[in-house]
Amino acid sequence: MNKAAIVEAVHGVLNTTKVQAEQVVDKVFDSIVAGLKSGNEVSIAGLGIFSVKMRKARQARNPRTGETIQVAAMKVPKFRAAKALKDSVK
Repeated sequence: MNKAAIVEAVHGVLNTTKVQAEQVVDKVFDSIVAGLKSGNEVSIAGLGIFSVKMRKARQARNPRTGETIQVAAMKVPKFRAAKALKDSVK
């Protein structure tokens, strides 16, 4: 399933134009991203929790040259699935 399929499903439920359905889907995604950018967790009941995790600095190896490089610490998005989602996938 991709974004177009989600837009199609929203379009079918809301009985609006596809443009309006896409705006709804975009707003949901933008809200999740904005919440993560501000450092908050985004919790969606029955789906899971989106959060931001700090990844430590580390050393890695360039596969082309074999040279060791330093990778800086960075923030990465994290998702923890809710129990309802885990159970429905089993």
